[in-house]
Amino acid sequence: MERELLLRAMTAVEVEQMVAWAAAEGWNPGLDDARTFWATDPDGFLAAEWEGELIGGGAIVRHHADFGFMGLFIIRPEHRGRGLGRTLWYARRDQLVSRLSPGGMIGLDGVEAMCGFYARGGFRPATRHVRFQLARPAPPCDDTFQPVPVHQIPRAQLAEFDRTCFPSPREAYLREWIAQPASCSFAALEGGVLRGYAVARRCRMGWKVGPLFAENRALATQLFRRCWEAAAEGPLFLDVPEANAEGLALAREFGLEPVFHCTRMYLGPPPSIRQERIFGITTLELG
Repeated sequence: MERELLLRAMTAVEVEQMVAWAAAEGWNPGLDDARTFWATDPDGFLAAEWEGELIGGGAIVRHHADFGFMGLFIIRPEHRGRGLGRTLWYARRDQLVSRLSPGGMIGLDGVEAMCGFYARGGFRPATRHVRFQLARPAPPCDDTFQPVPVHQIPRAQLAEFDRTCFPSPREAYLREWIAQPASCSFAALEGGVLRGYAVARRCRMGWKVGPLFAENRALATQLFRRCWEAAAEGPLFLDVPEANAEGLALAREFGLEPVFHCTRMYLGPPPSIRQERIFGITTLELG
């Protein structure tokens, strides 16, 4: 008789394996994603084991008592079509609910084919995220714009600005994200006040910019150009919310090509965030 699906906590090594599977699926993860994701919340990953073999898993990261994120959902191809993914997904949802305060919100990014399934699980769409790609070399940057590395910004100041663009505080995620070895970051200051910031990280192919948060398109453009200049090797990718018309205009201005889209969905009321500041989300995997 076949054993039942075993659901358990993942190890750091298994998270690395899952990110490697994501790379094989064409998700193009960052070079430091596994370590960064694990450090953000070591309890935030659920493994699916079948007859002693790891066959899938997913993130159930708790960013704050009031908000968590489900991402990095994978079942190995040879085990699909048997209902195992459904069992894993509902277990992840329920376990993350149990990790949050009563009434806490959960986010995820879903491909079009899965949105109906997620809706049956209680999630409602908020906005589409469009992935854009830029493959041509960067022109010289404007020398009058002098950003500073994000790690030089006082932690409280960075967290305060970031909170306007994210459903909850996320101190652990931010701390790990800006410290990735294969990355660069830029912050825009005006009179000592933080007006925007961007991070670009090396991926299996090229670089991904995320987040790209700014008070206006002019600042977002300057920050994006700095990321573009730093990402000398390979293409550059940016995930833009359709809810930000200025973000889409920035993509058109630079001639970025849409290559993929998904839908941000929430379990619970949609968050109150400054969508007009979000020119590029951080990741599809952890929000």
